[in-house]
Amino acid sequence: MGNEADEIQARLIRDLEPVVTVELERHLSVQKNWYPHEYVPWSEGRNFAGPLNGDAWEAKDSRLTPVAQDSLVLNLLTEDNLPSYHTEIAISMGRDGAWGTWIERWTAEEARHSIVIRDYLMATRGVDPYELEDLRLAHMSLGYQTPYENDMVHTIAYVSFQELATRISHRNTGKISNDPIAENMMQRIALDENLHMLFYRNTLNAALDMEPNATMRAITDVVTNFGMPGANMPGFGRKAVQIALAGIYDMTQHLEEVVAPVLRAWNIFERTDLSGDGLKAREELALFLDKTAQEASRFNEKREVYFERLVARGQETHRLSK
Repeated sequence: MGNEADEIQARLIRDLEPVVTVELERHLSVQKNWYPHEYVPWSEGRNFAGPLNGDAWEAKDSRLTPVAQDSLVLNLLTEDNLPSYHTEIAISMGRDGAWGTWIERWTAEEARHSIVIRDYLMATRGVDPYELEDLRLAHMSLGYQTPYENDMVHTIAYVSFQELATRISHRNTGKISNDPIAENMMQRIALDENLHMLFYRNTLNAALDMEPNATMRAITDVVTNFGMPGANMPGFGRKAVQIALAGIYDMTQHLEEVVAPVLRAWNIFERTDLSGDGLKAREELALFLDKTAQEASRFNEKREVYFERLVARGQETHRLSK
């Protein structure tokens, strides 16, 4: 960052402190503590092969479809990288005053997510435990590093969208799991993500009022280069495609259920306080959204053709088997 950007960042961290205090108090007043162990069907569990001489995991042990397994693993591995996210957020925002109190609280709440998903998968034998642990070790060894060079405004803009994206991914994963226990668990996690999104979204809204042009630039940078924090994990591309095909999280959902409502909350396209690079950034954002919506529409058309072929193939196989 240049000197001007550094000055804006320092000024915002200072001036947003009262906003962070209010948002922290609001969050604590509405959030409800919950306990991961209450969401896990422990009675279904049994020992695995190894030092305890249990039963080796077999694919038939899992009641989850392959795409549900992929989505739960992807969500879990993303949650596992919490130490890296904590580090990046703490560096960008600082750990003084209300900022630090929020970061520690957010981290404590987020930690519940990986605990409960992993316990559920182990108790129900939902996935191969060896493969899961190997993936966790590989993913966490890579860590996560924000592309925004410890910039608080970009970081808050990013997590405003990312928390909502994670909420939708968790919620839809629960829905397609065909397991009411998993669905209930993922809905509980999604509630956390929504409250976290509100904290970041409201904080950035205040930043927009204080420094509209710099904040608008950060929003455009984030939306036009958005990637989920687990994008560097092994096998992410294949899993992401399957998840998009299954309708758990695709580009249309990203645009309509994540980007659009957050931008509306910030009143982005109706603001009259932008000038210079702020106006330019908003124009770039509008062009990007139009282009991406067209690409999403083409993907949806291809997906429909793909599933029509699958259905036709299944009907033909059924006919020939008679």
